[in-house]
Parts: sequence; structure tokens; C-alpha cells
Amino acid sequence: MANIEMKNIVKKYGDGFPAVNDISIDVADGEFMILVGPSGCGKSTLLRMIVGLEDITSGDMLVGGKRVNDLAPRDRNLAMVFQNYALYPHLTVYENIAFPLRLAKRSEKEIDEKVREASKTLDLDEHLQRKPGNLSGGQRQRVAMGRAIVRDAQAFLFDEPLSNLDAKLRGQMRTEIARLQKRLGITTVYVTHDQTEAMTLGDRVAVMKRGVLQQLATPRELYEQPVNLFVAGFIGSPPMNFLPATVEGNQVTLPFGTFGIPTAKAERAAGKGLLMAGVRPEHFEDVSVIDPGKVDMSRTFKAHIDVREWLGDQQYAYVPYEAEANVQGQLKELAREVDSDSLRTQLVVSLDSDSTVKEDDDATLFIDTDKLHLFDPATGENLTVGL
Repeated sequence: MANIEMKNIVKKYGDGFPAVNDISIDVADGEFMILVGPSGCGKSTLLRMIVGLEDITSGDMLVGGKRVNDLAPRDRNLAMVFQNYALYPHLTVYENIAFPLRLAKRSEKEIDEKVREASKTLDLDEHLQRKPGNLSGGQRQRVAMGRAIVRDAQAFLFDEPLSNLDAKLRGQMRTEIARLQKRLGITTVYVTHDQTEAMTLGDRVAVMKRGVLQQLATPRELYEQPVNLFVAGFIGSPPMNFLPATVEGNQVTLPFGTFGIPTAKAERAAGKGLLMAGVRPEHFEDVSVIDPGKVDMSRTFKAHIDVREWLGDQQYAYVPYEAEANVQGQLKELAREVDSDSLRTQLVVSLDSDSTVKEDDDATLFIDTDKLHLFDPATGENLTVGL
């Protein structure tokens, strides 16, 4: 096992476009690092540069303190698990797992011990003599992971390994991968476009956009303290609500009313003009289900419920609002960047399952403005990060 250091990594293709642009990330020994972002952000390219499948235009890649820029993939001792499994269809599960050991000319005894140990870890014992074509997608992915395990590699690299699986199986495999990584304690770099995978698997998450690192932090920090509009819009499902806002004194004016905000946030936003406010869906609630003694009525507003989605343990209400053309345009651009059609001029409000609000109802909602973020619409910077 080893740490991985990426120092000012740049990847440019023939046309000069930087697919990866000056990225520096240190992955600690034993850490589970996630690279996440929309399609085309450069995350898979960066992973392929770690393993040696892509040349590095500039910068240094170090594995275990050793510079590996000029080493062939086979000389880096890194195990990669691909999206398409990359199994040999004519070989049994046993032989697929054993393949890298046979290439390394290990003894039959060692091969058998390692294959059976990996098989036990991945619950593949009863499938060892089957061919990949007779296995489910989840079983094939476990075989690919078994082939990585037996190599005693310094690190695991995963390139969107669950994207070919159905939703239920993805959830099961996420748990298996998390348990396996924790048990083995091996350094892992995992690429995904699925922010649910990123938030549930990673010790830390690197959010990328157009080849540039936007934020590197723990999942909780990304969710609660996004540094800019892009990260705020990309992380979270449903995504953060964005509203045009102005701040005067300790008051913020939103399309639904004017509310008090903490002094520190107001001071950061002073003199900035038109801003973009960000509020998570769970920071709203139906006043009718809140203890009256805990409701600050100055933070409530009337809203017309357009659509309601009831999911059993929770429900979402949708509240459209009017906004100027420039705000609508910015939300459309942000939706395109984060590869989502969920960002628009509407509130998505998470309600307690006990709320009886219905479609076409006029409801009184509470907004927790202590959790509100304020963004500079020109730069995307979160003016209230850390507060």
C-alpha cells in the first residue's frame, strides 16, 4: 500500500485543450478518494494518468514517494477495475482471478491460496468454475475486484465500476466495496459521475469541472459548505434551491419575502448587490407539523404548492416562483454544467411525512435562514462559506 501524490498534473491533447488542468491532490495511504463530476470533467483521464494509460503533459505523479511518470502500467503495481469488467469470457472465474498471478509466474500453491482467499472475501466460492457469461453483472464485477485483490497492489483504481448495474444492485455493490476497502485498508481512487456513490463511499471527495478541481473535502463539508455555485448545485439530491436575493442590514429579500439572517452572513454580503441565495430542501418545513414554540414566525411565508411527491418516509413539494431573465439564464447554465435538469425557478421543499399539504394548496412554510448560503452570481463564489 502507498500514498499517491498528484502535483500540478496537466493533460493536453493535440488541439491544446487541457482535459486536466493543473490538479494537485494528495491521497493518503489507506484513504478512499473519490473523483466526481459531470461527463467530460476529466476525472477518468486523471485516473488513467495515475495507472499509466494516459501520458502526463506536465506535472509529477508519485506513488509511494516514487515518481512514476515514465513507468509503464505494469511497473506501477496498481490494480484497476474497469466499468466493463474486462473479463476473459473463455476462462472460468477461478482462472480470471488467477490471471495476473500466472503472468507474474507465481507458484500453483500461491495462486490457489490467493484465489481462494479472494473468492471467500467476495463470496464467489460457488462460482469459481463458471464462465463470466453465466454470471450476473454484480457477480462479474466481484470477479474483476477479485483479480485486483490477488495482485497485492499498492492501490486500487476504480473507473465507474457500478454504472452498468441496476439501481438496487448498485446500492448492494457500494456496500460491498466500502466493506472491502475498509477490511483491506488499501489506498483507493474511485471515479464516478454519481454523487450518491461519492457521498456514501469516500473519505474525501474531489469535485471536478472542465478539468479543474473545484473543491476537495469530506462529503459532509462539501454538502454543508460548498465553495461555489457549481459544487452547491452538483452535490445534493434534490439539489440546492437557488433564489435571487438582496441583503440590506441583517435582512435578506427573496422572492417569497424578507427574512432575518445571521449578522456574520449579512456582513459578508454587504454592498454586493444582487446575489444568489442557496437553501437546501430540508431547510424548509410545513409550519403545521412544527411545535409552535419552536417556530420563529418572522421566518415563515405563504406558498402555493404546485406539485407534491409522497415517498412514504418523506415528501417533496414544488413551489414555482417568478425571476428575472438573467436569473433564469444563470440557472439554465448551471443546470447544463452540473448535467441536471432539476435547477429551475422553483423551490423544492422537503416536508415531514406527517404533513398533509396537497397539490394546489396554499401552505405556510418555515425557512431556516441560519443555513442559507449567499453566492456572488458573477464569480460563483460562496460568500458565506465557513459561517
